Amino acid sequence: MGLVKRGETWWMYFTYQGQQVRRSTGTGDRRLADAILSKVKVQIIEGQYFEQAAAKSHTFPELMDRYEQEHVARKLRHRGLKGYMKNLRAFFGDQTLAEITPKEIVAYKNKRYADGVAPATINRELANLKKAFNLAMREWEWCHQNPVMRVSMEKENNKRDRWLSDEEEHRLLSFCAPWLHDLVTFALHTGMRMGEILELTWRGVDLTRRTVTVMRSKNGERRTIPVNETVLGVLKEKSKIRSLSSDLVFCSKAFTPMESGHLRRAFRLALRKAKIEEFHFHDLRHTFATRLVQAGIDLYKVQQLLGHKSPIMTQRYAHHYPESLRDGVAILDRPRTLAQFSTVAG
Repeated sequence: MGLVKRGETWWMYFTYQGQQVRRSTGTGDRRLADAILSKVKVQIIEGQYFEQAAAKSHTFPELMDRYEQEHVARKLRHRGLKGYMKNLRAFFGDQTLAEITPKEIVAYKNKRYADGVAPATINRELANLKKAFNLAMREWEWCHQNPVMRVSMEKENNKRDRWLSDEEEHRLLSFCAPWLHDLVTFALHTGMRMGEILELTWRGVDLTRRTVTVMRSKNGERRTIPVNETVLGVLKEKSKIRSLSSDLVFCSKAFTPMESGHLRRAFRLALRKAKIEEFHFHDLRHTFATRLVQAGIDLYKVQQLLGHKSPIMTQRYAHHYPESLRDGVAILDRPRTLAQFSTVAG
């Protein structure tokens, strides 16, 4: 291993695993070149030099392009995920993967907070960045470290518990256009997520069995949901006007896929007209779950209908039905014999 000057620059020459390697030090200063060479020797001994070289040969745009093609495009909510990618691309630009450090990622978080973005959104963006780096590290061999792993996620407030009262529902539906009226009604009576509703196809609808099937839910699993008379009525009406060019149940007038952004804007407008505040489309799902629990439906059934993998996620609705705990305290009303008191005392 040594240095050779070519023109005004010192170059490193060494053999690694039987192959000759040439690398520029990027300097014409011999002492600085010697220092760089010494550092490279240590990195080679520790097995880090060529790991860093791989990360320097790939750029962030390359990472995002391949991530979108091989991962995002296969997801149910791919339109929303592409929005996250847009923000990441704008910040990290054309940097190499080696240049994206934990310090850079923390700067990204601070920038997003300055934009007024909620912690949950920042976490979703970082989760996608982490996934992209994991693929680059484990499957594509583009780098050997994931810098996102060294950055803490933000604390979220996931205890939002907003649902529609019957009176609010009546007001909201009265200000919804017919197409939006159908969507809101469908969400209130199935508990399906926006993405699941917009991706629902007639292939997943069985009017005879009175079920709809989510082919690919948020957790990647298929879920079949029984529907009530209200939803069945919506589906029967929509089945009367279908296009051979699209299998989507909910689509635009031109039978093209409906954009989630368009739906959200129309929904917000209806909320403003109905004078309903602090309410989001996803809260229709909360309303569905809350009403079931308030009616005394078993939490396990609610869990299955919502498609929750863990009962912990469904447990948040338990406080809406304290009557389910009544038998626990009612047992104390039973008369107890003197023998029982003696046993307890003993």
